[in-house]
Amino acid sequence: MFRPKYPEAPTPTTVYTPAPAAPAVQYSHAPACSCQHVPAAGPARQTSWLGPSARTVGVVLAVGVVVTALLAAVVVTAISVAVAAVVMRSLLTSQRHR
Repeated sequence: MFRPKYPEAPTPTTVYTPAPAAPAVQYSHAPACSCQHVPAAGPARQTSWLGPSARTVGVVLAVGVVVTALLAAVVVTAISVAVAAVVMRSLLTSQRHR
């Protein structure tokens, strides 16, 4: 009752048989001479700085955007506090002169 009933797959009418594969041909070179050559030692490999990767550039840009946004928020807050201080000062001085 709880077991699914799958439809029966139709039997194929034609069967594909691939053609036999051709044997792989291997080539080898005969040595020019019978002596054994030792490869020349090259200069010592120097490690060089390869420059920043894309990930590093992305991280630097993201940090720069965040720092710039934080500095902009600090500047806006400072200007707002300065304006509020000037307004409060003018209100308080005008009340004292009355």
